[in-house]
Amino acid sequence: MSHPHTERFAENKQRVIEGLRRAAACPAGETAGVLADVYAPTAQCFVSHPVNELSGRESIAENFLDDLKKSFPDLQRAETIVMAGESGAQDMVTAAGHYIGTFENDWHGIPANHRVTQIRFGEAHRVEDGMITQSWVLIDFLDMMRQAGVWLLPPSLGAEGLWLPPADGSGVDLSTVDVERGQTTLTEVRAMQEALMRFDGVNLESMQQESYWSPHFNWYGPCGIGTTRQLSGFQAHHQIPFLIAFPDRKGGQHFVRMGEGAYAVTGGGPSVTATHTGDGWLGMPATGKSVRMRVMDFYRVENGLIVENWVPLDVIDLLLQMGYDMFDRLAHLRGQPRRSLPWKDE
Repeated sequence: MSHPHTERFAENKQRVIEGLRRAAACPAGETAGVLADVYAPTAQCFVSHPVNELSGRESIAENFLDDLKKSFPDLQRAETIVMAGESGAQDMVTAAGHYIGTFENDWHGIPANHRVTQIRFGEAHRVEDGMITQSWVLIDFLDMMRQAGVWLLPPSLGAEGLWLPPADGSGVDLSTVDVERGQTTLTEVRAMQEALMRFDGVNLESMQQESYWSPHFNWYGPCGIGTTRQLSGFQAHHQIPFLIAFPDRKGGQHFVRMGEGAYAVTGGGPSVTATHTGDGWLGMPATGKSVRMRVMDFYRVENGLIVENWVPLDVIDLLLQMGYDMFDRLAHLRGQPRRSLPWKDE
């Protein structure tokens, strides 16, 4: 028996994704009118730093998409994963993919390189009566800096580069929604996440992660961490440095927790809270600061095991909490240093 709301979920998915594609493709200045097809007038949108919180459809158009189009006049949107369903009692549509365009004008101080640039995103949209009322959008600004030839951190431990789409090509289908399999997928993913919280502070084996991941899985981390493969690579290039830096991390504070077909997504703002008490993560010494991580996880599962995991994370916001302002540093290196002490600006 199919889920009673399957048809509505499919309609939400098609309406939202097609509307966002049109909004990306239309000329700057017309975006607000196009967004009227999918965004409620008073909708809120939470974007990665330095955009952050936007209130109202007009603000979302002007301060995010139109601003983006000024830098990428030939902007195009391309999803690699799309899901729809219910998270809690709320209808949701989620997606991961890239905005693609020629970087013609600086964006938030990132220098234009006049080359094709892929702008990595992960997003979740709360939908009521067919209209988006809240959005969470994680943009990998650090990866944009990398593509623009600006690097402000030590070398990544994982491999940097374009995130690959799902290996079986199954990530985008706007016509159907498989709720039943999605519920199973989410259950399998949640079991893995709960096992992560059983870390005993000493042994990686206490999390029993080999029970949840395919032997040759790909983990697509945010810029600064990079992509890893297999459990050994995941542990060496991401998990061990992360656990050393944030040994008391707590997860599961999600605004979205949903499965559809072979895919599942979880995300929060924050999704993880922790204290930065260990050295080395992204080359940073321990700061002792409490931090909140804006992060999403998109998963693909085969035969009960996770085969791929894409992880949009607002690394720049996290570093800002740790006392390192990437955009301030970028401005300084581009000939715009501070001319007064920061508390003089308050």
